[in-house]
Amino acid sequence: MALKADVLLEGHGAGVVLALTHPISFWGGVDPKTGLIIDARHPERGQSIAGKVLALPGMIGSSSAAAVMLELVHAGRAPTALLMPEPDAILLLGIIVAREMGWAVPPAYRLGAEEQRALHGQTVSIADDGVITVAG
Repeated sequence: MALKADVLLEGHGAGVVLALTHPISFWGGVDPKTGLIIDARHPERGQSIAGKVLALPGMIGSSSAAAVMLELVHAGRAPTALLMPEPDAILLLGIIVAREMGWAVPPAYRLGAEEQRALHGQTVSIADDGVITVAG
């Protein structure tokens, strides 16, 4: 199975997909030191986004999302790639700043929420052009 996502921030991503079932706020929702989802009301509370292809059905806005993403990248606890139905400029800003600082950053792609959910738990590889290939 292969899907095509729109490239938001280029790069190659790979790993197991964690498709969140609800939008999340990175500020107060994700621990930047551990990569754990810490929002007590979020259904995926306790799961780690570190090293995962993180599929976001939406974001709960906060201008601090960029800072949290920057901290995740710096701590080595960032996702390996981001999938989102619409670009979130604030979250992507954190990745852009980390890239400008010379750090390894996750690429980001636009992919519909329904397609994201279908990938949950699958191991995928995402090419520079946005082609998503499911392993096995």
